[in-house]
Amino acid sequence: MRHPEQKMKATLFLGGGRITGALVAGLRLAGDRRRIVVYDRHPEKLRALRRKSKVEIARDLKSNVESAEMVIVAVRPASIEAMLKEVVDCGANSSAFWISLAAGIPLRNLKRWSGRPVRWARAMPSPVCRIGRGLTPLCFERSVPKSERAQVRKLFKQVGLVLDLPEKQMDAITATHSPTHGYHALATLAKAAQDAGLDRKTALIAAAHGLGNGIEYWRERGESLEALLHEAATPGGIAASTMEAMNQAGFQNAVARGVLAGIDRARKNAKF
Repeated sequence: MRHPEQKMKATLFLGGGRITGALVAGLRLAGDRRRIVVYDRHPEKLRALRRKSKVEIARDLKSNVESAEMVIVAVRPASIEAMLKEVVDCGANSSAFWISLAAGIPLRNLKRWSGRPVRWARAMPSPVCRIGRGLTPLCFERSVPKSERAQVRKLFKQVGLVLDLPEKQMDAITATHSPTHGYHALATLAKAAQDAGLDRKTALIAAAHGLGNGIEYWRERGESLEALLHEAATPGGIAASTMEAMNQAGFQNAVARGVLAGIDRARKNAKF
């Protein structure tokens, strides 16, 4: 039995930015009441997180790393090497399991920068995890035991779907599963509808229905995309004419180029 004055081990976030806020909010929404401690150099971020999600503020990096059960590194790719160096320099001896949320930074870099034998996983949770409907791709070092893999999956399953992938696929899914695709498509389609004569509110309602409700219908029906496209796009009809014109204007090529650009950015991150 734990002594009354002994605190339970914590999940420590290094970085208190947007993805930390989204993930912590999703965990709290799911009823997860674990101790969450956040370390960040910007006190305003920490105050906001404490107010919204009842997290603790890490006052001392060394003691919090040493007392953590899990450490989640949630800083920008360009900052992760410096963050890990700060941990090394503080002299902390950690037995925690470590998870990186930094896009494009491979496990080999994380192992080298951590400066000690640390067990690592990479995760790319979607910001939609804030409302429990996220998608989190995961990859692990080969040496990570099944028990720790299960613990990590359990954490992220509370905020949405989890996919185990080989590391070589992480850049591609990072460039594909971002909700910005939906926001970008919504803004673009609504703008086209406005240009065609709809007021902004009606244009957004129509575009959101065409995108969001259409995809929900596909999820619930369980039919193939090909079948639904065939059903919706009657030859010679409005939907078929719309899609054909989009493709002729380069829609498919534009999407493909966008995904490849995202993958290229992730690979450049690996060189930090």
